[in-house]
Amino acid sequence: MKCDVVIVGAGPAGSMAARTAAQKGLKVVMLEKRQEIGDPVRCAEGVSKASLARLVNPDPRWIAAEVKGARIYAPDRSNVVMSEDRSGNEVGYVLERKIFDRALAMDAARAGAQVMVKARALGLLMKDGHPYGVKAMRFGEVFDIQAPLVIGADGVESKVGRWAGIDTALKPQDIEVCAQFLVHSELLDDEYCEFYFGNQIAPGGYVWSFPKGKKLANLGIGILGSRSESGAPVRLLRSFMEKNLPDARVLEMDVGGVPVSGPIESTTADGVILAGDAARQSDPITGGGILNAMNAGIMAGEMAAEALARGDTSKEGLKPYEDRWRATIGKQIAKHYELKEFLVNLSDDDLNSLSSSLQSEDISKMDLKGMLRVLFRMNPKILWELRHLII
Repeated sequence: MKCDVVIVGAGPAGSMAARTAAQKGLKVVMLEKRQEIGDPVRCAEGVSKASLARLVNPDPRWIAAEVKGARIYAPDRSNVVMSEDRSGNEVGYVLERKIFDRALAMDAARAGAQVMVKARALGLLMKDGHPYGVKAMRFGEVFDIQAPLVIGADGVESKVGRWAGIDTALKPQDIEVCAQFLVHSELLDDEYCEFYFGNQIAPGGYVWSFPKGKKLANLGIGILGSRSESGAPVRLLRSFMEKNLPDARVLEMDVGGVPVSGPIESTTADGVILAGDAARQSDPITGGGILNAMNAGIMAGEMAAEALARGDTSKEGLKPYEDRWRATIGKQIAKHYELKEFLVNLSDDDLNSLSSSLQSEDISKMDLKGMLRVLFRMNPKILWELRHLII
């Protein structure tokens, strides 16, 4: 097979890259190793309404629930409530990723991309040290797909990056090891996301509940890799569920990792672009990656069209992609990484103090930065190291 660009991975980053490149007139092949796009769901599925609407036209079929806000619990169970702010930050929709991801892939197919499921990339095709496509396997048959550009959108376990010599290694302190249950419980709140912090509950991370309507929710936990041990996420999540949702019934379970590393040194190599979790573009505080992946996918698709029009797919020729994502989503990722590095070292007493100081404040319409400013004003000693990010 021959094409202009081959994309490995049909998640949000891959599908947006495929659609964008195909709309620019490129011949695109997108590979997905699983037989079903969007399954399994390794995601809490929450996105901002406004941010999603800037990228695609939301379809009611994708949306499991529309939430009013978020409750954030300190270790002592004091809590603050954040409602959706005017810019649509933090809360909004809880998606049905199995439907959403397939819809994005279908959009790519409609734009002209060839989508191949149950097709696994085995390695890069190389000539004179430069990639010219991928070797793949489908239904036991090994074949070559020749293309001057490869986009690696193959998630946190990305092999494309390693094959291209890009350093995507994650230190234990730069990954959250996660477990998530889809649960049914009469005790769930169908209108609010909930986040629970505490070093006993989730060391270096948090427990989340994202409602999906009709007393269903994604109940999950993320633990900093440097503070975890084998089986800890599932064990701690079951313990949390038994104490807080004793009537809960588990309908699905999944485990995985989320990069919280901040921007990595490079996301390109000769003939290769990385996007989404493969490029470590998820948010270091929340672990959320859907919207960043979609934005990066669009930039990668645009870069593919520009590079091929110039006939230059070298690392230097792909530099505009690096510049664009770092100047946009990369700025927030870098700031949030610094904030994450600070927050994971707070004691439970510190977390309780921060929560207590907000009890008399109306933060319901604030975004994260606004809330941090209030916290800094009331807790300068605890948050002094973050003054350059807040003031």
